[in-house]
Amino acid sequence: MPYLRWPHARDTAERVDAELESSRAGVRALWISLAVLGATAVAQAVIFWFAGSAALLGDTLHNAAGALTAVPLGIAFWLGRRAATRSYTQGFGRAGDLAGVAVVLVIAASAAVSAAFAVHRLAEPRTVTHLPWMLAAGVTGFAGNELVARYRIAVGRRIGSAALVADGLYARTDGFASLSVVLAAAGAALGWHWADPVVGLLLTLVVVLVVKDTGRNLCRRLMDRVDPELAGRAERELRLVPGVRDVCGLRLRWIGHHLHAEAAIVVDAALTLMAAHEIAADAEHQLTHHVPRLTGATVHATPDTHPGAEQHLRVSPARTTG
Repeated sequence: MPYLRWPHARDTAERVDAELESSRAGVRALWISLAVLGATAVAQAVIFWFAGSAALLGDTLHNAAGALTAVPLGIAFWLGRRAATRSYTQGFGRAGDLAGVAVVLVIAASAAVSAAFAVHRLAEPRTVTHLPWMLAAGVTGFAGNELVARYRIAVGRRIGSAALVADGLYARTDGFASLSVVLAAAGAALGWHWADPVVGLLLTLVVVLVVKDTGRNLCRRLMDRVDPELAGRAERELRLVPGVRDVCGLRLRWIGHHLHAEAAIVVDAALTLMAAHEIAADAEHQLTHHVPRLTGATVHATPDTHPGAEQHLRVSPARTTG
């Protein structure tokens, strides 16, 4: 299974595109799908209370993880609309990352509980009861994820959001994991006492992989890591701007699910202040229009004081316009 590509294992910024962010239908689809997954997890938790199945506990936590890890996305949407203040001059976009840390800790603790429960059942096997309800819980998990998948895909295609369509496809993958509870119920019906705790451990492993990948992405965000391809693309766009001789500094950082850039470009030392400013303004314009998710840029123009720079002017390649 493609664990590394599940929706709750992806970076928050990757789960948002322009169409989703600007569409009320897209945001509504996220909240409705979260409500469905949350209700699915609650229903499974109630059945677990009576059945005592380790496999069902693992799947319940798995579906709860799918709902809980969207909390940072919701907070990023909510706080991202607030204007910056004198105290928080960069805005409140990073609050989603802090919420993500809390969510990861909660899921990690729940995975530990699930693992301990499954190991205890392996050491001291017990007969799983309420098998029909346990079977229904596995089907409920599959149905809940499939419903969310169909809804996200339909809305994503209607509004043109690739991110929402991708989340729907990943939710469909999660649904098949819930069917493992059905296998555990079938094994218990055949008298295989080891089937339930083994499936429970496998589903706990799924939750652990979610925690690992989500935690890794959060750490990267908190350390201001960006995709090297984005940095390379931004530098290429700067070098294409007429009048730019070199790029001597470039910094990118995520603020919420938007990128901000700070760059230093080298220009002809003989230029007037106004001409250098126009080149820097053009560079800012090109960055915000050609680098995905970049909404703000600050470009500083530095005069080229290298000896003989006037005789060795590097001609920037021409930018083609549509």
